[in-house]
Amino acid sequence: MSFLGSLLLYAGYIYINAYFGYFHLDSFAIGFSTFELIVRSLRLATLPTLEVLALILLMPGLLRLLALLPVQDRYLRGVRRTGRAIARAHIAVAASGVLLMLLWRWIQPNAWVAPSLVAMGLLLGRTRAAAPVRATHSPAWERAGALVVAGLFLIWAVALVAGQLGRQDARNDAGQLVRRVAVVVVSTDRLSMVSPGVVYEDLGPGTHYRYRYSGLRLLVERDHRYYMVSLGWRRDIDPTFVIEDDDSVRIELRAGTQPPG
Repeated sequence: MSFLGSLLLYAGYIYINAYFGYFHLDSFAIGFSTFELIVRSLRLATLPTLEVLALILLMPGLLRLLALLPVQDRYLRGVRRTGRAIARAHIAVAASGVLLMLLWRWIQPNAWVAPSLVAMGLLLGRTRAAAPVRATHSPAWERAGALVVAGLFLIWAVALVAGQLGRQDARNDAGQLVRRVAVVVVSTDRLSMVSPGVVYEDLGPGTHYRYRYSGLRLLVERDHRYYMVSLGWRRDIDPTFVIEDDDSVRIELRAGTQPPG
């Protein structure tokens, strides 16, 4: 698997683990496919720093593309000068990342910027524009070492961002549970589902599924297991329910209620 593919899987795992960890769930216990992890990792595509980093890495190809288009030479020269100036400042870029690491506790929740800058500076330093005049080429081990260290810092940045976004999305969803799919659980036996938002009903003797529980919202379903929380769920107090769909239980899924406005 390529580095990019591995990075996407890692980012997806970190995101999912942070998201469901907010609801007291273990992502390994739930079980997610490789495709789901990669799809979840695409949430990071909105990160501005990673977009800028991708633009810088693609700059040589973009310059060659511009040369083929009817663009005036003076504009091309300006773009090249800007690219060379940024590349030659790679030490300053990496150093600014190191400086931010020393200020770690004061740059939260944007700590991911620090390792991103270090990775960006190391990668810029490996471009031709960083040192246009060289007496000799740098040793292969030096180039490989710089790329490995840059990759480690990039992985660190991705982990920080994925975890932050996972927790942020979980908090937002927890505040809008009413919008999620509603779950009604009917059972032949009484279930230990105690939470302020759960509505319990006894449908009376002679009813096969006698006990009815509503006021629940679905988080995810895997392998006939339904992971849900009650309306008004509070992270530090209320439980997350896991119900397995078998002969003694029937799960009904309904549309969530849209709040006013």
